Amino acid sequence: MSQERTAGPGLPPWIRERKLRLGDLHAVRARLHGGGLATVCEEARCPNRSECFGRGTATFLINGTVCTRRCGYCAVAHGRPAPLDPGEPARLAAVAERMGLRHVVITSVDRDDLPDGGAGAFVECLDRLAALSRPPAVEVLTPDFRGDMVQVDRILEAGPAVYNHNVETVPRLYREVRRSGRYEWALEVLARVASGGGDVVPKSGLMVGLGETEAEVLGVLDDLASVGCRIVTIGQYLQPTPAQVPVARYWPPEAFAALERHGAALGLEVIAGPFVRSSYRAEEAYLTVRS
Repeated sequence: MSQERTAGPGLPPWIRERKLRLGDLHAVRARLHGGGLATVCEEARCPNRSECFGRGTATFLINGTVCTRRCGYCAVAHGRPAPLDPGEPARLAAVAERMGLRHVVITSVDRDDLPDGGAGAFVECLDRLAALSRPPAVEVLTPDFRGDMVQVDRILEAGPAVYNHNVETVPRLYREVRRSGRYEWALEVLARVASGGGDVVPKSGLMVGLGETEAEVLGVLDDLASVGCRIVTIGQYLQPTPAQVPVARYWPPEAFAALERHGAALGLEVIAGPFVRSSYRAEEAYLTVRS
């Protein structure tokens, strides 16, 4: 979940008052760029990147920075990606070790141009991180691999602590803003993770403000609970640039609190708020469900 426009006329106060502390970004950004790595924090213009970078954490973006899909809400570049960089997993592990990270989040652009959808790079990153002297807990945030569960199984076998796949929005809006995805694929990925056994925590997330109703969002939470999901993040969609779809509605803070209560009643750990994104406070959520 991406989005940066957090100030401007006509915005509600709980959005307008958020400040992006760009000065906090420099140190961690320099480390990442020095290692030749990209972050979804920057590529997707996440509004939390100053806070997360200030804590020395980031979500690594692998498999390049160009996506083969063009979702209506996303600011990540799209088009024809470059070939994979075979040195990327080793550099990622080296930077994670230098930064002393305890919880590493790895995500990727969609790579529908590749036979495995880019799953192999996730596996290699997991293997490299597991080989470190102090292996961190690793959370993967993967594409849907166009419903190819073989790729999901490959990543599960590599031993992530958390397997995240975002549903992103309600089923009715897929045709409008996520035309290349399928809601059914998303649920199938999460069901596969939940049924795989072991200690892997299934996680998902979605945005609100794209035109969905409250009843539709509650229905998504019901669906996620039914397939065994454990953690769900819910945040406000904020139009990154004029090229993306406009915001249909700004959900007030009390509406996010109601979603958390509904999720808790279903046994879900729901983290909801205007600026919540997929990897926001990822380590804390993981430790909560493991406790």
